[in-house]
Amino acid sequence: MTLLIAGQIAIEQIEPVPASRQGLPRVVRRLLGPVLFLALWELATVTGWISSDSLPAPTSLVATLRELLDGGDLGEALAVSLARVAAGFSIGVAVGASLALLSSLFALGEDILDAPVQMIRTMPWAGIIPLLIIWLGIDEAPKIALVALAVFFPIYINVFAGIRTVDQTLIEAAQTLGLHRLGVIRHVIIPGALPSALVGLRYALGSAWLALVFAEQVNSQAGIGYLITHAREIYRTDIIIVCLVIYALLGLAADAIVRLLEFWLLQWRETFKGK
Repeated sequence: MTLLIAGQIAIEQIEPVPASRQGLPRVVRRLLGPVLFLALWELATVTGWISSDSLPAPTSLVATLRELLDGGDLGEALAVSLARVAAGFSIGVAVGASLALLSSLFALGEDILDAPVQMIRTMPWAGIIPLLIIWLGIDEAPKIALVALAVFFPIYINVFAGIRTVDQTLIEAAQTLGLHRLGVIRHVIIPGALPSALVGLRYALGSAWLALVFAEQVNSQAGIGYLITHAREIYRTDIIIVCLVIYALLGLAADAIVRLLEFWLLQWRETFKGK
C-alpha cells in the first residue's frame, strides 16, 4: 500500500491479520461427530429402531470388550495380528521402495519393471489368495505375503511419482553447483519426493489392515480375523463388531503415527492448513 505525502511517496507495510477461530476448540469439534454418532446408535438400539441382535448397542459392546479382555482372547489375537502386519509391512515397504527407486531413477529400470508392476496391481486380492495358499502353504507365509502385496503398490506408485515430479530445474542447479549423482539424489530428489512417499505410506498402512482382514479369514487359528470367523459360527454379532472397531482403531493409530512423521520430516515445507 502506498501513501502520497507532500509530493513524496511513502511506503507503508501492511501486516496480515491472523484469522481467529471462534467457538469450540478444534479437539472438541473433532470429537463431536463420533460422540453424536454413538449417541444416535445407542438411542436407535434402546428404542427398538434397530434390533440389538443385528446391531448391539455401544454399551453392550463395551461389556463384550471386557469379556474378551478378561478371557485373554483379545490380547493373544491382537499380538498375532500385529506381528503379521509388522512383517508384511516391512517386506512391502522395502521391496516397493527399492523397485520404485530403480524404476524412477533409471529409464532402463522403468522399461523393465513398471509395466509388470502395473499389471499385477490391477489383480484383485481375492483372486491372489488361492495362488498364495498353493505356493506358500496354509500357515503364516500367505497371510504375510498378502499384506506385503497390499503395502507394496501404494509405496511403489507414490515413491515413483514423487521422484518423477521433482523439478528438473532444481536438479540442474544442483549439478551446476558441483553435486555428483548421489549428492543430487540425497539432497534434491529424496527431499522432493518425500511428501509423496509419506502419502504412500499412509495408504500402505490402511491397505495393510484391509489385507489382513482378508488374510485372517483363510484358515486362521489365531488373530483378530480368527475371532471374527469364530464369532460368525456362533452368531456373536457383538464380537464381530468389536473386532471390526479394533481394526479401525488400529488403522487410525497407524495413520496418526504417519501424520506425526510428516510433521517432523516436512517442517521445512509451508502448506495450507485450512481455514
